Amino acid sequence: MLTGWDVAVIGLYFLASAALGIRLAGRQRSVEEYFLGGRSVPWWAVLFSIVATETSALTVISVPAVAFGGDLTFLQLTFGYLLGRVLVSLLFLPAYYQGHLETAYAFLGRRFGDRLRGATSLVFLATRLLADGVRLFAAAIPIKVICDQLGVSVSYAHVIAAIGVVTVFYTYLGGLRAVIWVDVLQLGVYLLGALWALVVLLKGVPVDWLQRAVESGKLRLIYTGLELAPLEWIRQNYTLLTGLLGGAVFTMASHGTDQLIVQRLLACRSLRASQRALVGSGVFVIGQFALFLGIGLLLWAYYGARVGTYMPSEILARMSLQRADEIFPHFLIEGLPPGLSGLILAGILAAAMSTLSSSLNALSSSTILDIYQCWFPNHYARRDMLRLSRIMTLFWGGVFIGFAMLFRSTENPVVELGLSIASFTYGGLLGVFLLGLFFQKVGEREALWAFLLAVACMIGFITLVRIGWPWYTATGALLTIAIGRLLYGIRCFREKPLSTPAQMDG
Repeated sequence: MLTGWDVAVIGLYFLASAALGIRLAGRQRSVEEYFLGGRSVPWWAVLFSIVATETSALTVISVPAVAFGGDLTFLQLTFGYLLGRVLVSLLFLPAYYQGHLETAYAFLGRRFGDRLRGATSLVFLATRLLADGVRLFAAAIPIKVICDQLGVSVSYAHVIAAIGVVTVFYTYLGGLRAVIWVDVLQLGVYLLGALWALVVLLKGVPVDWLQRAVESGKLRLIYTGLELAPLEWIRQNYTLLTGLLGGAVFTMASHGTDQLIVQRLLACRSLRASQRALVGSGVFVIGQFALFLGIGLLLWAYYGARVGTYMPSEILARMSLQRADEIFPHFLIEGLPPGLSGLILAGILAAAMSTLSSSLNALSSSTILDIYQCWFPNHYARRDMLRLSRIMTLFWGGVFIGFAMLFRSTENPVVELGLSIASFTYGGLLGVFLLGLFFQKVGEREALWAFLLAVACMIGFITLVRIGWPWYTATGALLTIAIGRLLYGIRCFREKPLSTPAQMDG
């Protein structure tokens, strides 16, 4: 049962986040300082910010549920995540730093033109709005549960508004520098809470829990899936090859073409510092996901011993829970001492606020630099550009809050669509970036049509064809490259001069 101590911890966290963001942000004098922190942020702070940004409230809640209901094969994806970051550091970052770029899509503008830069930026805006709007709503769920238990009548709208207003406040005033430093605080909060929960669980599980886990196959880490038929194999989310290749390609898109992450990498002091932050974050993420999976495994042993069965579905049924995602929040509320529950729930809020603040700053920077600057180039040197950037942060903050509230009555399939949309838009983004890097003869028109057609095809493909979600990005990227090369070939064929009779005789 939650107490006043828990509420006090959550309230203190809100105040500390806002105060720290303003205190450490400094004063912004230009758009570059507001959106890139003056390109002087330490690499280790960027590393922690990247990890905090990609860790949403859904990650904190759902990754333990994966191990609770299954095994540890989810961790195979993180090996692919590390491989993808290494490739981004070698292929993408040198191109970004060589051009002294301000956004990921500025590279496409220089390589192809402003039409493609604007199109990819708009897709990024839509993707972030949908995906992170759902995450903001998800973060409101445990907070509303707290209030209900304390007898405080609040709606999801109130909780979403509270989270959104605090986050918008320090993002509006402090820009990217405030976002990064608060990310560091938020990472510490939710990791400290997770470690404490791990300790409490270790003390509460039966002595023979590890033996039971081995016998039940819960400790399986590597799964090749070689015994499956090819069609069934490609539908699996967590085989070794899927984790390595699918995870690597997905990360190349999310960390190499998404302004949410690229913006942080461009805030580092040098290319070497940026590469160190990116690859280091991959190593850190492996440890972090192992921690959350370990919590899920211990939750299985903890509640299995208490309800008298170790079947995950029966555990949930006897605890009157609807799905595995509810198991960790349930433990936070009823299984932890006063104050500690509040700390971990503050950690869930921290993950949500980190994602939201990062999205706000990335959306604002892309709107100003990729769209406004291109459409109104003569206005870019105006003195009020910094003020306009802050206004855009407020605008996107309001949109995020309003959009998250739309999910109050949403059923699971639409929520899952919102969370998976990045998988098929990322394919088009990665494909067009690879066209720009490695296919120098492909022009803007071919790249633009390839991008738009690939995104449209992927929406239909994912709806009709069932494959493991880690393959979505790889499929979209290959489709974009194939369409771009095909359109380039058609253009070359049309532009090729017809042979004259004399040439034919020769």
